[in-house]
Amino acid sequence: MIGAFRIEAYVIVSADGMLADAAGVQPASLHFVADQRHFEDGLDRADLVVNGRHSAEEQPNSASRRRLVLTRQVAGLAPDPDNANARLWNPAGASLEEACRALGLKGGTIAVIGGPQAFALFLRLGYDRFHLSRAVKVRLAGGLPLFGGDPDAALAAGGLKALPPVQLEDGLILTDWVRAE
Repeated sequence: MIGAFRIEAYVIVSADGMLADAAGVQPASLHFVADQRHFEDGLDRADLVVNGRHSAEEQPNSASRRRLVLTRQVAGLAPDPDNANARLWNPAGASLEEACRALGLKGGTIAVIGGPQAFALFLRLGYDRFHLSRAVKVRLAGGLPLFGGDPDAALAAGGLKALPPVQLEDGLILTDWVRAE
């Protein structure tokens, strides 16, 4: 936990640890009904969603969720001109707690949904739970890696331990990583 905030992440990667193809786009081969349901259910439970400027959730409730959009285009915090429920946030100029207060939050669950820099930032800050879905039959050679290398090794190095994997549907495995006690 970071203060009164529980930090969780949601991501799907290919068998080789890529979250997008070489063009930076999530291909249809990484779209699974069970993963989308798990993702949307998680975001529905979250008090705040954090994503990078090029990441989006594109869910029915997207516009109604409180959100921080990571960007270097602002000094610290600024209103998002496209979403009254969101703030543009530069972690170099404002703390997570300050950013949350700007949205009226003093505690709760924060869902990090990408991209790679957002995932890496919160890996350094400390996740409580990381929901890693893996499309075991999909490979994206030359794609955009989650952490620049093996996701499992990065999560373990970040102080997390893997729970037993669960098959969500054919070709899709979910491993929840939790803070090691």
